Amino acid sequence: MLDSIVKKADSGKKQLSILIDPDKVNKSSINRLCEVADEISADFFLIGGSLLTDGDLEETILLIKEKSKLPCIIFPGSSNQLSPKADAILFLSLLSGRNPEMLIGQQVIAAPYIKQANIEAIGTAYLLIESGSQTTASYMSNSNPIPANKAEIAASTALAGDYMGMQLIYLDAGSGAKNVVPEEMIKKVKSYTKKPLFIGGGINTANKLKAAYEAGADVVVIGNAFEKDENFAQEISPILKQFN
Repeated sequence: MLDSIVKKADSGKKQLSILIDPDKVNKSSINRLCEVADEISADFFLIGGSLLTDGDLEETILLIKEKSKLPCIIFPGSSNQLSPKADAILFLSLLSGRNPEMLIGQQVIAAPYIKQANIEAIGTAYLLIESGSQTTASYMSNSNPIPANKAEIAASTALAGDYMGMQLIYLDAGSGAKNVVPEEMIKKVKSYTKKPLFIGGGINTANKLKAAYEAGADVVVIGNAFEKDENFAQEISPILKQFN
């Protein structure tokens, strides 16, 4: 899975991932999101959430696979969000914070299961970015996000992740974010590291998607916008065609 992401990024192809939170979907909405993914030629699904209460991660993956051939990558909020049915997992280390549990603690717990289940683990430098209000991700991780006006901190942190051997960089404003990751921050990070760059959180218009791509995002992750706006796929379709 990593090879595909890297190959597309290196060729200049802009990728789109649909984020599905098992807590926020049912069979009907999953079917619709699979149709949307096909309609806009999405590249893969991310499945997970900062906090799962009622949702079932593995059941969600299986329902997606009934309707779509796109890869399912786990986007875990904790070490209990694992399934052998996934095609890969973003093996996140929260480098923006200083909480050792999210830097390495949860990873040590998850690693033996991932090895036994033979899931492709993709080392990911995960950076939470301040978005105008506290997000579930920052609250649950007990960490402060990088200030939105501190692009140099984000870039230096991403570069440190690169030097530590991380295979992807992910800047996340958080699900349903009030503000998106600033364009200047995306540009700065991209000037520091050439690893594939994921951008997520608050991207709910075609203009915001276009701005993220133009600033240097290789993969844009969108979830809430598809759930809240039935016409969103049609709105962003021209942007996806423009960049590909």
